[in-house]
Amino acid sequence: MALSKDSCITLTDGYKIPIIALGTFSPEVLPKTTEDVKEKGVGTRKTSKETAYEATKLAIKIGYQHIDGAHLYGNEENIGLAIRDKIADGTVKREDLFYTGKLWLTFLKPEYVETALKKTLTALQLDYINLYIIHLPISLKFGENLTPVDENKRFIYDKADLCAVWKALEACKDAGLVKSIGVSNFNRRQLEMILNKPGLKYKPVCNQVECHPYLNQKKLLEFCNMHDIVLVAYGILGSINVDTDWRNLSASPVLHDPVIGKIGQKYNKSPAQVCIRYTIQRGIVAIIKSFTPKRIEENFQVFDFQLTEQDMKEIDGLNKNLRYWDFKPLADHPEYPFHDEY
Repeated sequence: MALSKDSCITLTDGYKIPIIALGTFSPEVLPKTTEDVKEKGVGTRKTSKETAYEATKLAIKIGYQHIDGAHLYGNEENIGLAIRDKIADGTVKREDLFYTGKLWLTFLKPEYVETALKKTLTALQLDYINLYIIHLPISLKFGENLTPVDENKRFIYDKADLCAVWKALEACKDAGLVKSIGVSNFNRRQLEMILNKPGLKYKPVCNQVECHPYLNQKKLLEFCNMHDIVLVAYGILGSINVDTDWRNLSASPVLHDPVIGKIGQKYNKSPAQVCIRYTIQRGIVAIIKSFTPKRIEENFQVFDFQLTEQDMKEIDGLNKNLRYWDFKPLADHPEYPFHDEY
């Protein structure tokens, strides 16, 4: 597969999604414990904003065309400013950039979907975004608190009709607020629920999920390919240094795996670059989160080498079905997606 910095995958609705994205999630937005949820809401967000602005500007300058964001991250105003600054200085045109936003759990009712999307558009100060996806198939109580808890510090769930939410997303696409619509963290059963919805107008163009050599999502990828749904991968570099109940803290880092290291040495590439190349060679969109200038640049230097079929098989053999992001505080919700096999 010939890949370049301009490589895209064509979505079922005809739009194209760039194969590499800058991830803008910052660990500070997630609570460490449910006690932190009660005390701090969604976290401190102290580094998320200014660093997201600088990282986004640098990424666009380097050649990234895809920025992956979310209302939860609390930094869309800064990312929007960075996008507008790079358009204003002539680096890019709006039509050259692809922005992904996410519908958060407290807005999973049909009547809140457009409101939530307009919050993102207002924060970004853009007329439209390219892709809007359901962040997780789990509904929390509507309100300004993005992680509502009761007096026992348990999350306050709400019942979500995902098919009705999808219909509201279709209306946002028809209104021109977003070009494409998709989902995130959906399992096969939940995808089938949308695909089999009576009166379906637009099927999900993508499913954004954790995917890396220790969780290669082979079965889910096959299912998505069968239905022309693009798999978008987050967490492709494996473990990140954040102490939170939302993450599996016992998992060993994929970047320390000797097989990845050996393959990297063969091409004079870092373990991170090998993981990125492995992802995009599988036809999966890679979201790479870094706010470090050197790494933002290095993570984009993956188009001057190609893994062999044997390399790909060796990395496939590392699969452990291991999740770094298991969202365990939400595991008692009936639509928690990770109880299913895939």
